[in-house]
Amino acid sequence: MVLSEGKIEKSGSYSSAMADRRQLFAEMRALDLDSIRLATYRTACKLRFIQKKCNLHLVDIWNIIEVFRENRLCAMDLSTEFSVSHLQAILSSIFSQLNKRLPTTHQINVDQSISYLLNFLLAAYDLEGVGKISVFVVKMALAALCGGKILDKLRYVFSQISDPNGVMIYSQFDQFLREVLKLPMTVFEGPSFGYTEQSTRTCFPQEKKVSLNVFLDTFMSDPPPQCLVWLLLMHRLANVENVFHPVECSYCHSQSMMGFRYRCQQCDNYQLCQECFWRGHASGSHSNQHQMKEYMSWKSPAKKLSDALSKSLSCASGREPPYPTFSETSEKPLNLTHVVPPRPATQWK
Repeated sequence: MVLSEGKIEKSGSYSSAMADRRQLFAEMRALDLDSIRLATYRTACKLRFIQKKCNLHLVDIWNIIEVFRENRLCAMDLSTEFSVSHLQAILSSIFSQLNKRLPTTHQINVDQSISYLLNFLLAAYDLEGVGKISVFVVKMALAALCGGKILDKLRYVFSQISDPNGVMIYSQFDQFLREVLKLPMTVFEGPSFGYTEQSTRTCFPQEKKVSLNVFLDTFMSDPPPQCLVWLLLMHRLANVENVFHPVECSYCHSQSMMGFRYRCQQCDNYQLCQECFWRGHASGSHSNQHQMKEYMSWKSPAKKLSDALSKSLSCASGREPPYPTFSETSEKPLNLTHVVPPRPATQWK
């Protein structure tokens, strides 16, 4: 079901790989995600679909790092290239270990997950069918597509693009952007998020010394750098997928909403579910030009009153910072030598 090393050795293997790739993109198109009018949300939704279809949303960055360590990628030079069969073995380790952590009632199809992810990565990084892929590409692509906390993922990325003194290497960061922005291009969002020579300069001035804290503060700011805003949004999508809002959508009249909720700042009690807002639906006197506020949770009127009273009585802080505040002291990049994620309790039974 996957491409063979180097040239395609068997036409049957090639046909099967192309069939899996076509199926993956056909299922994505069937969701009509292209009708989402906002490029950032459209791109995040497409890559979230790829992430879930490949079951990478069940794998966090620490699991990925452990597989890299077991396959000796941590000791390899980032420019080292290896074969597609080696990549297939790495993906096999990721998903086989995932099944060991999952209960028997929630096992995934390992072969299918490998095939989908392998073919997506090859569509992004091996368009000419050379059959080679670099260590750096594999690390950055899997770090971007896996689940887990965005801060942990950014810390890992920084560890791969910084020098021993904990200072970011601009050429490495530029290479990171070149590679990670191929992911939006693969889901046909290149016009919105393709790499340009200005991408690096829009994130950091060339003369600025970038430590880990500066790097994290930059990407956790609101708004983050435009070129990677889809990556941060993809994590927000994951956080709200199962959030329930007991509110009726003013357009489709669904009696409840899941995910994001949007409230018009001009119309009285006009609220839209994410599907209607993303696709530009409007009714009555409401217009798409009106300012909308996005909500990731629901608070009942009683809860809002309680919070307002608590704040007025100084029982709670008035405003939380929009993103975590990091120490001014530079932190050292991650030492991956002895990183081993905890084993699930089920393995000790």
